[in-house]
Amino acid sequence: MTPQLDHPETDREDDEDLLSRSEASAYLAEFHVRLKPATLARMWCVGAEGPPCRHVRGRPLYPREELRAWALRQRTSLRTSKTTRGPPTGEGR
Repeated sequence: MTPQLDHPETDREDDEDLLSRSEASAYLAEFHVRLKPATLARMWCVGAEGPPCRHVRGRPLYPREELRAWALRQRTSLRTSKTTRGPPTGEGR
């Protein structure tokens, strides 16, 4: 019997699930990416860099695996502050 994993970054059992915009919004929140379903719709309509989706009979559906990958790409590396980067290139004193 396969153990049930509860962490969104490692739970790959349901990768092929297709989620509605409401479900996609809730799933993205597990990765601290908070987008309302209306925002996902707007991102699709204006061609913004939102998560990829499929349309089945005109209804947008988001593959769970693609949502996870997109959410993880939204993260930056760990930073301490803007001031620790040093002087901009060409401005050395």
